[in-house]
Amino acid sequence: MAASSPKPNRRVFVVGVGMTKFEKPGRKDDFDYPEMAKEAGTKALEDAGISYDQIQHACVGYVYGDTTCGQRALYQLGMSGIPIYNVNNACATGSTALYMARNLILGGIADCVLAIGFEKMHRGSLGMTFTDRTNPMDKHMEVMMNGHGLEKGPVTAQMFGNAGREHMEKYGTKPEHFAKIAWKNHKHSTNNPYSQFQDEYSLEQIMNSPKIHDPLTKLQCCPTSDGSAAAILCSEEFVKKHNLQNQAVEIVSMEMGTDFPSTFKENSCMKMVGYDMAKEAANRAFANAGLSRDAVQVVELHDCFSCNELITYEALGLCEEGKAKDLIDSGNNTYGGKYVINPSGGLISKGHPLGATGLAQCAELCWQLRGMAGKRQVKGAKVGLQHNLGLGGAVVISIYRLGFPNARQQIQAVLASSSAAKDFKCNVIFEEIKENLDKDGPGWVKKMKGVFCFKVKGSGGKEGVWVVDAKNGNGSVKFGVDPKGDVTIIMSDDDMVNLMLGKLNPQQAFFQGKLKIQGNMGLAMKLREFQNRTKSKL
Repeated sequence: MAASSPKPNRRVFVVGVGMTKFEKPGRKDDFDYPEMAKEAGTKALEDAGISYDQIQHACVGYVYGDTTCGQRALYQLGMSGIPIYNVNNACATGSTALYMARNLILGGIADCVLAIGFEKMHRGSLGMTFTDRTNPMDKHMEVMMNGHGLEKGPVTAQMFGNAGREHMEKYGTKPEHFAKIAWKNHKHSTNNPYSQFQDEYSLEQIMNSPKIHDPLTKLQCCPTSDGSAAAILCSEEFVKKHNLQNQAVEIVSMEMGTDFPSTFKENSCMKMVGYDMAKEAANRAFANAGLSRDAVQVVELHDCFSCNELITYEALGLCEEGKAKDLIDSGNNTYGGKYVINPSGGLISKGHPLGATGLAQCAELCWQLRGMAGKRQVKGAKVGLQHNLGLGGAVVISIYRLGFPNARQQIQAVLASSSAAKDFKCNVIFEEIKENLDKDGPGWVKKMKGVFCFKVKGSGGKEGVWVVDAKNGNGSVKFGVDPKGDVTIIMSDDDMVNLMLGKLNPQQAFFQGKLKIQGNMGLAMKLREFQNRTKSKL
């Protein structure tokens, strides 16, 4: 029986993302998977400005763990009785959870779905967990052994390293080309606070680091990692109902694929590690999106090893077959070039907690398209491409763009004169309010029952906008977002500080024109509550 078709023309958007910093396994105390998931999930909910009780389904990805870790991870966010699906699809687990979440919305089953992934890993290289049953990689291993045998060292490094050797033999690629990819990704990671490593290396340091499996050195291999990432997906109706247009990133196209007969029949290590399935899924994704490769500016690509990033350039169609080395030598894979590939630092430097990787890629692309990536921002990023691979095999290719670019442009125009939150004296007020919400969000929401927008004018014509949501869920504080609220407070930076210190009387400030109020005046009277709870910090 054929699967039912999704609702025609239904669009799916990412409206909130969040992640933890990726960590070396065991390095951080109290970082078990429930704590990881709580942090990533809470950040995604706060980013979307919604509460957990608005989530209708949840897809949870992890590779290492017992059967219902997904439920245990989410119970601390809320226990609303929703369906929770546990997902395991090798290193493509995170994007598989995302794929399932999108399909639930495409099919009309839900309007708001949480996709979340996490991993708590053992130190060292990946190994077999079960030795009393057929290994799902046995046929892949056979392909490699037919052409290269089996050597000492991590098996996955041998698989991808041998794929790199095949590319060198076929197209004249040099070891330096693989090293240049690692050099690039380590350099990119220096601007990513979520990255496991934030160290920059010279090309010589990368090539001279310990050899893992020729041509791969240690600094060209991704590490094992602990961490979590999350994304909230919703329908167009949900976006418009909750006024989320300014941050909605549309997943324009998403394709998932698996191995073809060529994976095993052609004795090609490149095809054994996913070349053909990535190529076919990418072709479908671009065709369904109605976009060409030239439309893409930013790419998050599964660089578990530098060899894989290189061969995947060609599989995705970012360059012609055999021309990846030219793409690298021309600088068209980094800032200032045609594409910026792995601005996050990629798996090589950011880390690779298997269940979280695909969702961390999603988060990075959403931040890039929303112009929120800070020092690693790709200028003019309008279309993002994601590639997440799992040996065994699974691949997910996704194409993203802003869902409502006009709404985003309007917000950016309003905030054009704004700077960072730390540039304002009153920022400490909002940091204290956030701390109070973290401690007792439901109590604040019950008492305040409103969304407060603060427009603050600083020195040099700068304007900062904070939105304090003390109405929904556990509450939230956001800077630099759509200036909408039940009540809007407009003041100068200095006057805002003096008001909260009690040095400025609200009524006098209002009549002197130092305090302007728009919207619900009754809510404005509750400013004193903010004042009482922040004065001690100031």
